[in-house]
Amino acid sequence: MMFLKPLLLLASFASTVLSYANPGSCSGSCNVHDPAVIRRTSDGIYFRFSTGNKIQIATSSSLSGPWTIKGSALPSGSKISLAGNQDLWAPDVIKVGDTYHLYYSVSTFGSQASAIGVATSTTMDVGTWTDYGSTGVSSSAGSAYNTIDGNVVLAGNGQYYMSFGSFWGDIYNAPMNNPPLTNSGSSTRIAYNSTGSHAIEGAFIWYRAPYYYLFFSAGTCCGYDSSRPAQGMEYRINVCRSTSVNSGYVDKNGVACTANGGSTVLASHGNVYGPGGQGIFSDTIAGGAVLYYHYVDTTIGYGDGQKRFGWNLISWGTGWPVV
Repeated sequence: MMFLKPLLLLASFASTVLSYANPGSCSGSCNVHDPAVIRRTSDGIYFRFSTGNKIQIATSSSLSGPWTIKGSALPSGSKISLAGNQDLWAPDVIKVGDTYHLYYSVSTFGSQASAIGVATSTTMDVGTWTDYGSTGVSSSAGSAYNTIDGNVVLAGNGQYYMSFGSFWGDIYNAPMNNPPLTNSGSSTRIAYNSTGSHAIEGAFIWYRAPYYYLFFSAGTCCGYDSSRPAQGMEYRINVCRSTSVNSGYVDKNGVACTANGGSTVLASHGNVYGPGGQGIFSDTIAGGAVLYYHYVDTTIGYGDGQKRFGWNLISWGTGWPVV
């Protein structure tokens, strides 16, 4: 039995190797970029909003599909007078009272001339959205941040906050009025990676008492069909947490999120490559908190237009999210 101890050590090592669950099933229209998912309370229909087609709307009776494209949320584009107002990005959706609020980004690649807009609807159906234009969260050349990838959360103090940011100074948080149609104060930085090109973005804050969990996408997001980054530098989903919505976020090792911190929740594995553009919603049908995102299925293709809709249930046994 001389080999028993080495085998036990090998088994122990294997049990500590990080692994990730595969995405839940998806049928129908599953090609998507930067999804935002919510379930309509009146009839249980799932709505999925995404980048492209002036914020594309798809619906399904199940999170697994079949998903059916219904059309555009803002078929005339945005009221915001910036380049990119006909090519809207990175939606986020929340329900405030009886009204759904849809946030979107207006920008162009590599530019800080950006703004986050908002539209509202009581049903989310195509043809029912009213565009209010800019929330007042905007940036220009020389700003500390780039105002895309907006996400709104209601904090325990009754204050709404919008997290946003991509590259430059990375991720910030700004207070919003109630209802959260406009900004109400100055922004605070809550995450920063000082290395390389400062490649973190796509913030999403989720409250699970007593912590606010700051999820964000780190690494290179796009263009994998023409040039893939070094292994491990592609998109992945990281998290930090804090008992305050507006400061103090740290990762599992206690490293501040403003000092390159971030623990990985989901990364490339198997046929899944570059997961990111994430969000979370609570779904009693699926059985808890659902992490949704886009990813490349390497058996299909690496093009941006080939990215797929992914989702996983989250468990919280350690106080940190695990898919």
